[in-house]
Amino acid sequence: MGKMCGILAALLFRKHPGMEKFELVMASANDLRKGMAINYNGDICVVLDMQHRTPGNLRAFVQATLRSIRTGKSSDVRFSSTEKIDVVPMMTTKMEFSYKDGEDYVFTDPETFETVNLPPDLLGDAVKFLVENSMVSVTFIEQKAVAVELPASVVLQVTDAPEGVRGDSANNVMKTVTLETGITIQAPLFIKTGEKVKIDTRTCKYMERA
Repeated sequence: MGKMCGILAALLFRKHPGMEKFELVMASANDLRKGMAINYNGDICVVLDMQHRTPGNLRAFVQATLRSIRTGKSSDVRFSSTEKIDVVPMMTTKMEFSYKDGEDYVFTDPETFETVNLPPDLLGDAVKFLVENSMVSVTFIEQKAVAVELPASVVLQVTDAPEGVRGDSANNVMKTVTLETGITIQAPLFIKTGEKVKIDTRTCKYMERA
């Protein structure tokens, strides 16, 4: 889920000191932004995408793609630009990955020690980078987890790194190595089994030796 820009936060929400929590102040369809949560026809939905449109002499409107938190289904909705929107407060909390419970992944709040079980379909590609004690940001809407955001980079241990081909000394030559979570990446020839490397979670690419 994308982060709200500073202008939007100042217009729509007031931030509580010491926590990433917001309360509704005001909103119209023109204020919609990707990543927001709204109450639409009695259903809590996340804004996946939106566009402001002014077709010729017709009244301006906002075209939005909403995903229902309850059903997971997406739909395209048109709002009048001045239509009032019921924005639902969101809370983002830093949580630590503890262990797997069947198919679910269990995360713990390091301050309150409360736990939450998250299914793999919510985590998506994040599971490729999760090891014990990994920190993530979990966004909740009405006490239900709706999104997980990884840090920009993580450090993982190399579990299998074949020896480089003898005579292959070019600086940009890479080899395939396996990391502790089971994923494979391209890394420099000098990386050995047992070493730790920093990985860009957005591109799944090697950054440097850790």
